[in-house]
Amino acid sequence: MPTLFGKRVLLGISAGIAAYKSAQLARLLKKAGCEVRVIMTEGAQAFITPLTLQALTGEQVRTSLLDPEAEAGMGHIELARWAELIFVAPATADLMARLAHGHADDLLTTLCLASEAECVMAPAMNQAMWRHPATQANVATLHTLGWRLLGPDGGEQACGDVGLGRMREPEALIAELAEAPAVRDAEALRITITAGPTHEALDPVRYLSNHSSGKMGYALAAAWARRGARVRLISGPVTLATPPNVERIDVTSASEMLAATEHAAAESDIFIGCAAVADYRAEHVAEHKLKKTDASETMTLTLVKNPDIVAEIAARSPRPLMIGFAAETRDVERYAHDKLTRKGMDMIVANDVSQAGLGFGADDNAALLLWRDGDDTDSQTLPPQPKTTLADAIVDRVLMLYAHRASTAHD
Repeated sequence: MPTLFGKRVLLGISAGIAAYKSAQLARLLKKAGCEVRVIMTEGAQAFITPLTLQALTGEQVRTSLLDPEAEAGMGHIELARWAELIFVAPATADLMARLAHGHADDLLTTLCLASEAECVMAPAMNQAMWRHPATQANVATLHTLGWRLLGPDGGEQACGDVGLGRMREPEALIAELAEAPAVRDAEALRITITAGPTHEALDPVRYLSNHSSGKMGYALAAAWARRGARVRLISGPVTLATPPNVERIDVTSASEMLAATEHAAAESDIFIGCAAVADYRAEHVAEHKLKKTDASETMTLTLVKNPDIVAEIAARSPRPLMIGFAAETRDVERYAHDKLTRKGMDMIVANDVSQAGLGFGADDNAALLLWRDGDDTDSQTLPPQPKTTLADAIVDRVLMLYAHRASTAHD
């Protein structure tokens, strides 16, 4: 298992409010057995003092490229050669832009350019800054330059905004640093995933729904993000945390999910319909709570069909590669094959939700993959396993299918 023990780490701190977390990062790196030296930008010192980091690491903190004493022996080159890992946390939008374009105008950026060490950063900025096309272009450039990005996470920010941009918590960052980097074989791809149930209102307090927890869709979103894809997750009501590096859009009903999906799918290379969308909704939603009466032992509801999201997206031209899900309780392969053909999908992931410990709400799942290869249908059976590992196996198959379709399209 990968370990941080004994690793020589340069911890770079730039000028963001999240710099307060860097003290805990330094402490945890030392606790993990790392040798830690800290480089701070001028702006970072407005948020946390060099003395704090020096006390935690037991090493002098470097803050200036033009330090006569340190540079008498080319100190920045010595540091660049010493480091096995350069970890910038927080990495502001400004620092990311400078690193993406090869600037070397302070000690931290100079070290990053002069070192052959592994380079990792933890972005931290306002959610609008993170979403800005310029920042996203810099993110893509940094990936091509070999940088590994951990985060950002979603949630409430210091400015009061809510969205992606928060620096990941120190404990989570240390855990990820200790892991082997994932194979980033999906960096150029844009993925849209629907997940979780939908709630179809009957009145202000009641709704129709199902037992979907969203765990499979969220595992898929996390798997694609680890492998470098740009992931948009359209989620029904669930209690799960947003996976790192995933843009999440919350919806409630099938109609809301369709509206969000129509926009996202038009910008996607691959669409994965993992949500358990309610098949029907009430024809009329009561304005007030429906009351139980003593005069009747029954209640009659008139339901109408919801839109078929996967079928509607699959019928469009051009369209992304279409991957669907089928939760069945019997004749799994027959029903899945019918659904694959009838809805015009490229691949379907089918599972038997009647099996104890698998499917809805469980942490494990098993699946039958069916995909179209010309006029024929191929299949793959994936045995029971955690949904997190099953997600990676599904991503492997989808990537192979996508590559095959791309190669035949150019023939």
